[in-house]
Amino acid sequence: MKVQPNTLAWKEAYKLLIGSVLPRPIAFVSTINKVGEVNLAPFSFFTGICADPMMVCFAPMRKAGEGDKKDTLLNIEESREFVINIVGEKIAEQMNECATPFPKGTDEFLECGLTKANSEIVGPPRVEESDVQLECVLDQIVEFGDHEGSGSLVIGKVVMVHVRDALYRDGKIDTAMLQPVGRLAGQEYTRAVANTFTLIRKTSPDGKS
Repeated sequence: MKVQPNTLAWKEAYKLLIGSVLPRPIAFVSTINKVGEVNLAPFSFFTGICADPMMVCFAPMRKAGEGDKKDTLLNIEESREFVINIVGEKIAEQMNECATPFPKGTDEFLECGLTKANSEIVGPPRVEESDVQLECVLDQIVEFGDHEGSGSLVIGKVVMVHVRDALYRDGKIDTAMLQPVGRLAGQEYTRAVANTFTLIRKTSPDGKS
């Protein structure tokens, strides 16, 4: 079967995309607007970019209907700051609750039983219950349309990383203790460490990896 995305309604193209690109890590993004209202929302179009400088990105889609920007994006445009809280299984339920389309101005921390922790450098609070939190300042936003189904790529520079002490060993994060979850298609999620396997990367003849 061959499918040209531009022949599909955006919701059908979306289903095709999220059923193909998986599992996807979840950026649990906390932001704050100019009047001090805090927002917390999950996004599964999320990945790292590079290490020096440490850069990450996530992509909030436009809202269905009129194609309005989501509160997360509006807040980042105002403050140019955000925090990405990594989602472990212990906060998966609360993360899912925060995906509820609450009225504008709702504090998802309060609604979903999560604790605000002060950030070191940026204004938005961190999720205390998250074991890894990335404080970010905005580098740039790349827009891909202004209608429903379109979205934006938010690129941020990580200026502070918070890791639970017990998880950080010899400069590495203990994945088994972190218990990260990933997003699949529809309502499905996956445990990242449930059935892991190891592949040793080969080196080139000159010994370089």
